[in-house]
Amino acid sequence: MISSFYGAYGDITVQKHAIHRTADGRRILVIHGHELDTVVQNVRWLAFLGDAGYQFLLSLNPLIDFFRRRFGLGYWSLSAFVKQRVKDAVSFIGKFEAAVVRYAERYRVDGVLCGHIHSAAIRKFGNVTYYNCGDWVETCSALIEHFDGRIEIVRKPDHGVLTPEIRPAPLVDAMA
Repeated sequence: MISSFYGAYGDITVQKHAIHRTADGRRILVIHGHELDTVVQNVRWLAFLGDAGYQFLLSLNPLIDFFRRRFGLGYWSLSAFVKQRVKDAVSFIGKFEAAVVRYAERYRVDGVLCGHIHSAAIRKFGNVTYYNCGDWVETCSALIEHFDGRIEIVRKPDHGVLTPEIRPAPLVDAMA
């Protein structure tokens, strides 16, 4: 159970949730997200089965990456590819994002930041902005906050330099 990790470890404190105030004054609820995952909470055997399959796919990534590099190709994650292609996963992600935002509304915040499902995103749901940092292992993604309070997704493609994610249209201003 993740709650067994809550507490202080030197200068680091692990909490169930926290409120972060951005440089531009917005309040962001920071949570892991597992507590809103209905599969993890209600169908534990399916979560374990899914995790085993996911771990297997992850274990293949180094081998695939080795061969891709040999042929001059960049990093590509089989597990990320499979997860993105599964129709139910896409539906689940949308429902998860909406559930996280509903949960965040209880705290009267401007946004919510989580990771749990490893699907990097920034989306506006009514008055609340949903931020998911993705993960550093599979998709090499993270969120950064600029000195002006803007938050964006960065990725480390091909194990190179961190680059901002390219979006076709600008994000709706969270202060609007």
